[in-house]
Amino acid sequence: MPGRGRLVRARGSAVAAASLTAVLALTATACKGGDGGKDDAAGGKPTATASRGGGSGAKLPGDIADRLKQHGIDPGKWKDGAWKNWDRSTWLREAKDFVNPVIDGLWKPKRMESAKDPGKTIAAKDATDDQGVTDPAPEPVRATPEKTPYHRHAAPVGKVFFDSPEGSMVCSGTVVKDPRHPGKSNLVWTAGHCVHAGRKGGWYRNIAFVPSYNDLGKSADALRDATRQEIAPYGTYWADWASTSNEWIDGGSETGGAGAPYDFAVLHVRPEHGAKSLEETVGNALDVDFSTPSVRSVGAMGAWGYPAAPPYNGLLMHKCVDRPGRLSLDPTQPTMYRIGCTMTGGSSGGGWFRVRDGKTVLVSNTSIGPADNTWLAGPQLGAEARQVFDTMSEKYGGQ
Repeated sequence: MPGRGRLVRARGSAVAAASLTAVLALTATACKGGDGGKDDAAGGKPTATASRGGGSGAKLPGDIADRLKQHGIDPGKWKDGAWKNWDRSTWLREAKDFVNPVIDGLWKPKRMESAKDPGKTIAAKDATDDQGVTDPAPEPVRATPEKTPYHRHAAPVGKVFFDSPEGSMVCSGTVVKDPRHPGKSNLVWTAGHCVHAGRKGGWYRNIAFVPSYNDLGKSADALRDATRQEIAPYGTYWADWASTSNEWIDGGSETGGAGAPYDFAVLHVRPEHGAKSLEETVGNALDVDFSTPSVRSVGAMGAWGYPAAPPYNGLLMHKCVDRPGRLSLDPTQPTMYRIGCTMTGGSSGGGWFRVRDGKTVLVSNTSIGPADNTWLAGPQLGAEARQVFDTMSEKYGGQ
C-alpha cells in the first residue's frame, strides 16, 4: 500500500460532498418506490426459467441450453448442481461463452446473507512505478449509512450475488440508463471482478442483482426470519448476459493486477419473476459518464455500496463522498480515481457518482483498495468502457 500522505486538497470538498448527496437523493426520490412497485416485482407468475431440482425436460430460456451443450455441458445436470464443478476444463472464460441460466429460488434470503465479499486489495509494490502521477493518499473518509428506505434515497443501488470456486459472493451494482431503450433499461453497472475471475479463471455463475437490498436497513436479528419481500423488495434479477473488458479477462488478478484500470462490467438482467424492465420496477436509473473528467475538474465523487467485510456485515448500504485524486499502477495505463473511504469488500462494483449539469451520473465503480481500508480506487470509464456498454445496449438491451 502506498505511504499515507497528508491531505492537500481544498476544504471546499465538504460543500461539494453535500451537494452530491442532495442531488442523488432528489433524483432517487422521484422513483415509484411504494408498495405498488414492490408488488409488481414480487408478484405474478414465474417466467420461463429452469426450476431448481426439476427434471431434464425443464426448458432454459433463449439459446442458453444450446450454448451449454456446445461446451459439453448437460443443461439438466447444470441446474441440478453441475454448475458447482469449477474444473478448468469446464470453466468458461472467453467473452462469447457467458452462460447464466436462471435457477428459480436459488438466491433465498439466508443464502444472500451468507454470501462473502470478493476482497480486492493492493500491495505497496503495485503502486510504486507511477512516475510521479499518483497523488498523495487521501485521508480516510468514514463511510456513513444511507438513509432508509433505500428506494427513496438511492434507488438505483443494489447488490450483485454470484457463485465462485470459493463459495457464494457478493458485490454492489447500479441500475444505469439504456439510451436505446429509454425508461425500460435492464442494464446494471458493476466491476469486472464481480463477474469474471480474470486471467486465471472464467465467468462466475448464478449472477443476480437485487436492487434496494434490505430496503428498510434492518439488523441481522430483525432479518433472522426475513421474508423474500423484506430482503428483495423489487425482486431478483438474473444476468442473462454479462460483458467486461478484454483487459480484465486477460490481466485481472486477486489484487487487481494489470486489469484494474479496466475493472468494469455491464450486466443485462431479467426478472426471476415478473415481466417489467428493471428501470420500470425500480423507478430510476443513472446515465453513465464516459468523458473521463480530470480530478481537478470534479468537486467531489461519491461511492455507494454494501460493504460486507468486517467491521461491516453486508446488510446496510453505505456511502463515502470525497474530492478525488489519481492513482497510477502502471505508467503505460490510464490512472484510476481514488477517494478516501473506509468501506470494505462487498462494496466492490458499487457506482461512483458525480454531479454534471445538475444531474447525478455514474462516473466509475469501486475496484480496489488497501488492506487497511482507508481508500477506494475506481477505473476511468473511457473508450473501452463505452464499447462494452454500447455492445450490451445494441445487442441485448431490447430483450
